[in-house]
Amino acid sequence: MALVTPPALKYLQGYGADTQAQVGQLVSDQRLGEWLLKRYPSGHGVRTDKALFDYVQELKQDHLRGAEPLNKVLFDSKLQVVQHALGTHTTISRVQGNKLKAKREIRIAALFKDAPPEFLKMIAVHELAHIKERAHDKAFYKLCTYMEPRYHQLEFEVRLYLTHLDLSGARLWTLTGTEAL
Repeated sequence: MALVTPPALKYLQGYGADTQAQVGQLVSDQRLGEWLLKRYPSGHGVRTDKALFDYVQELKQDHLRGAEPLNKVLFDSKLQVVQHALGTHTTISRVQGNKLKAKREIRIAALFKDAPPEFLKMIAVHELAHIKERAHDKAFYKLCTYMEPRYHQLEFEVRLYLTHLDLSGARLWTLTGTEAL
């Protein structure tokens, strides 16, 4: 089988040629899903929006105690990976009397209902970091790695999973944590 070319690795465009070649070889050998399952054998147990809210609140309490409160956290089936949105953090301002009230929401793509706990944490940490840092700059990524020291590695592996999904369409983790291959 021929080696996968970089256009097929659209989620890895920012990585070096060596990294893309290694991933391309895994894809060509049809072993990317197997590699991911070996690293992450089971999915997380956060199944409902309430459980997700509690999970994110706990992370926020551990790392961003003084930050503004979250009003809503949920899995969103409308978020599309093709729009480069694994999650969103929004602030909605409403007028109440003569005051302006801001409500903060985090939405995580429903695709990650069936993912390893490490992937869910990486996305939650990313969206929580936007409470303090709006832009994807040095301070933002420093905050991400403060909350999850393996943030950059996990982000890379989420990109590998997205590549796997893009090329094969097969989800790897299910509700029970068994493989879907």
